[in-house]
Amino acid sequence: MIRSAIAGNEELANHDQRQAIFAIAGLIVVIIFAAIDYRIWAALSRPLFLGTIALLGLIYFAGEVGFGAQRWFQVGIVNIQPSELSKIVMILVLADFFSKRQSKIGFLGLILKSIVLIGLPAFLVLIQPDLSTSIVLFVLWFALIWAAGLPLKYIAIFILIVVIIFSVIAPLLVQYITVDYLQEKDFYFIQYYQMSRIANFLFPNPEQSYGATYNVEQALISIGSGGLIGQGYGHGTQVQLRFLKVRHTDFIFSALAEEFGFIGTIAFLLVLTLVIHRCLRAARIARDQYGALICYGVAVLLLFQSAFNVGMNLNLFPVSGIPLPFFSYGGSSLLTSLIGIGLVESVILRHKQIEL
Repeated sequence: MIRSAIAGNEELANHDQRQAIFAIAGLIVVIIFAAIDYRIWAALSRPLFLGTIALLGLIYFAGEVGFGAQRWFQVGIVNIQPSELSKIVMILVLADFFSKRQSKIGFLGLILKSIVLIGLPAFLVLIQPDLSTSIVLFVLWFALIWAAGLPLKYIAIFILIVVIIFSVIAPLLVQYITVDYLQEKDFYFIQYYQMSRIANFLFPNPEQSYGATYNVEQALISIGSGGLIGQGYGHGTQVQLRFLKVRHTDFIFSALAEEFGFIGTIAFLLVLTLVIHRCLRAARIARDQYGALICYGVAVLLLFQSAFNVGMNLNLFPVSGIPLPFFSYGGSSLLTSLIGIGLVESVILRHKQIEL
């Protein structure tokens, strides 16, 4: 799909080959991580956390800039994105943190400590700027603390806080749309283009068809033109004529829908659902809570990114840089997903004996 989505663009000509290299390396990584006892990572939680923080901080001095953000390290001919790898690291760190403190999971002090633990890397990612990945990190935190046994009253309080925060942000967003939009102002750590995406999602302007809403409209046209069985591989008009932008990364689902239609997208989503289901099954049969939380975290990561990316293509969510797991172009994203699979395989290989 990446090769088809490139659509003859010479600047992207070798992207499919580079992704294939990452895929082969990723399969080797799966085998390596599956062979390593997952419980070893619990002893390495602190070095992993500190190393991730160091990389996220170092990126401001030696990182590569692209699409208005400083997120990558140039290593030879490939770019490494520490924010992608931080997702897996924080699953390991939070799983270790919660599993060792299961009896105190309802204590406010523990909850605040875990927020600080996830908040530091999330903040460093946010100011790159990368709002979508920082949101993913907090989604992982909430999912893991809930799976670890957070009482329902705290979940209700958390939902109430989210509602209050939204109530405060909503008037500011309206002011931004009505007053600051044309001035292209940033809002503290939220960049102008990020505010623009949210504003255009909540209050779309039909007159901006060649502006901020252009790619969403082209994505919907691509999905709709695929029909039931699609136009065929390499024959999608929106893709091959390059009306659809960033079609090999954020909007590759639209390219898939145009070329393989409703049947092709459903088949892909069913396979992805099966992978997520198997991760959840691994959590159920895990030998200990640490292993269960790792599997649950990987399942939530794949589920959230898949749902958000597909929803973004369908204009159900604001446009963001969240990739479609295993599918979007991006070596760091692919390696992150495959490392997660390797960790789940490690848990399965050492699962408890199933009682009959």
